[in-house]
Amino acid sequence: MENTYDRHAESLGHVVELQHVNIRVPDQIAATNFYISGLGLTRDPYLMTGTDNMWANVGISQFHLPSGAPQVLRGTTALVLPDREGLLRRLAAQRKNLAGTRFDFRETADAVETTCPWGNRIRVHAPDAARFGRITLGMPYVEFDVAPGTTPGIARFYREILQAPASAAGGVARALVANGQYLVFRETDAPQPAYDGHHIQITLADFGGPHARLKAAGLISEESNPWQYRFLDIVEPETGAVLFRVEHEVRSMTHPLYARPLVNRNAAINNRNYMPGHEALAHAMPPEAG
Repeated sequence: MENTYDRHAESLGHVVELQHVNIRVPDQIAATNFYISGLGLTRDPYLMTGTDNMWANVGISQFHLPSGAPQVLRGTTALVLPDREGLLRRLAAQRKNLAGTRFDFRETADAVETTCPWGNRIRVHAPDAARFGRITLGMPYVEFDVAPGTTPGIARFYREILQAPASAAGGVARALVANGQYLVFRETDAPQPAYDGHHIQITLADFGGPHARLKAAGLISEESNPWQYRFLDIVEPETGAVLFRVEHEVRSMTHPLYARPLVNRNAAINNRNYMPGHEALAHAMPPEAG
């Protein structure tokens, strides 16, 4: 008998990578204390190794942290990290280093809610195969706070313009932008600050089709190079009304940086407990028996 599979369940649409969230930081030392020493992420050892920018690896995704006036994402970036107790110890150890900033953290039922020194909200979940797939280290979603009534149009934008699987229900829109990774848009009545220029980066399998639709709508904000362009506004496809603004850095699968392997360290290792062979951390769960 032939096996029956749901082939649509494995479809990603045209968006195949959520590679980074880019937010400017005014102090690289404080950023190191929070993202590297506190969260336990890994500074990219190959690119942006100076004192004016830092790329922090988290599984197959990154934070890009160039120096400049601070930027705050209007929402929450979610991470999956192993070892909740280790995370809490590392964050507590940064209280003194980050005193006088907006740094904070607290436990909830299913996460550790953290705030970076400049106010970015980062929600850290434990690995959960049923909820996030078989990752132990990664960025499963980026959630944006949006105005009431905008999520149906936002979902239509991702479906029709970018051809990404997207849906909206109960004031929340979700767009699949990589295997197991989502952009989430949650309606709120709370007043939102003005957009300050932070951006996200995605990769498209069909690079030209969405570009043509974005260009026809007058939405292309930058023609960067042969492998990259940018747009700022998420609009209602039928009317062109702007629903939300966040810059999308859009790359092709032929971009030289596409799917570049990233180094991820085991944050539980230090000079006192070091054992050879345990320096690196796999970002996925081990194979199941079979």
